[in-house]
Amino acid sequence: MEQHRSHNPNPSHQNRPSAYKREREDNGRNHCENKHSRPNRPQNQSGPSRGQNPHSSLSLSTRRELYERDFPVYKQPVEVGCFSLDSERRFFNDGRQMRYYVEPDRSPNFDLRDGYKDRFIKRDDSVKEKLDHMLRWILANRSKLSARGTTASSCDLDIDFVTWRGHLTKLLTAPYETREGWQLAVTRFRGTLYISEVETEAARRDQENRTERHEEMMYWGYKFEQYTCADTVHGRPDPGGVLNTNEAFCTVVQTRLADHRLLFSGEVDCRDKDPNAPAPPACYIELKTSAEICTPKQRSNFHRFKLLKWWAQSFLPGVPRVMAGFRDEEGVVVAVETFPISKISHLIKNEHNCWKPTVCMNFCSDFLSFVKHIATEDNPSVVYLLSWEPRRDVTFSVHRDSPYCFLPHWFVEEMTSSQPSHQS
Repeated sequence: MEQHRSHNPNPSHQNRPSAYKREREDNGRNHCENKHSRPNRPQNQSGPSRGQNPHSSLSLSTRRELYERDFPVYKQPVEVGCFSLDSERRFFNDGRQMRYYVEPDRSPNFDLRDGYKDRFIKRDDSVKEKLDHMLRWILANRSKLSARGTTASSCDLDIDFVTWRGHLTKLLTAPYETREGWQLAVTRFRGTLYISEVETEAARRDQENRTERHEEMMYWGYKFEQYTCADTVHGRPDPGGVLNTNEAFCTVVQTRLADHRLLFSGEVDCRDKDPNAPAPPACYIELKTSAEICTPKQRSNFHRFKLLKWWAQSFLPGVPRVMAGFRDEEGVVVAVETFPISKISHLIKNEHNCWKPTVCMNFCSDFLSFVKHIATEDNPSVVYLLSWEPRRDVTFSVHRDSPYCFLPHWFVEEMTSSQPSHQS
């Protein structure tokens, strides 16, 4: 994963301001001071919409050409812990839900429809867990994260951002996303910025209006995992068992993007069972399904759209490969292929006007800088809501003591106490 290595940008690019800084400089200073320096903002204050005076608000562009700079420094992600969620979605500070990859035949003929009607327990999508499981892990592992060299802030984390890997994936893909917008809630608490997703109205409608076919096709991805994963290192897959999507194994990784210290968690499908495999996260494997590719147009779309999301999702935590099952219209896997993450950029290089990893990572870095600039009040009851729709700028509004608050009282109280917790 050569792009994980730290490197210094080309000096000719070092002084190039970010997208939001350029706008700020063009618009002058006064609007920044008026907008962001008042400690007692009215609740739900937001900037004017596009088309009104641009000098009255700060926004962040997603235009791709603004991010075609040198690849930013991204340190090799280090796994600092893991956790498991059981069949009832209960949290455990251990790896009990880890699974082991079992290589299938190249033409396995897996029936992904099997068990959908009678052996499927689906997680309740209406329950919004926000960052809660990640926060439980932090409380159980505070000693690993405490700021070093100071006793006055011994319970502060040595981290700039805490979030889910999936939220960062949406940031990486935003410059190329044309369909789905997002909303991210940000709270600054004891020096760390927490980022949690807010369901958009469009996403809520899409979920309510899913067809039975769509629901079944979502099951197919989980079923492929059941065909290729064993519960123990010497075990075999059990595709005849009950499939319960409440269960999950999650890695927790620490890394740095430019000057942003990141702590995030993401679900891991399985690991290499070879005893000589490298340490996590380099032994992890992401499993995917996709429609079989029969025409050049289908291959081009696969490269331009699907590989972007696969790359972003795995590159962030340092997962080195995706194993993909290609299925026919009836949900039967007809081929399996390995995609090393480090090779994906070479696969897409001949596609006209295709996505660029450097644009993805630079936008993410500038977004995090933008968040640091606007989310100044350190208060668990204050939420900065960042909103984005395709072909628009990222905008934000400020909410105090609102339904957008997402840091639970149990976390705030425990983090404010003097002694780190040692729960398990």
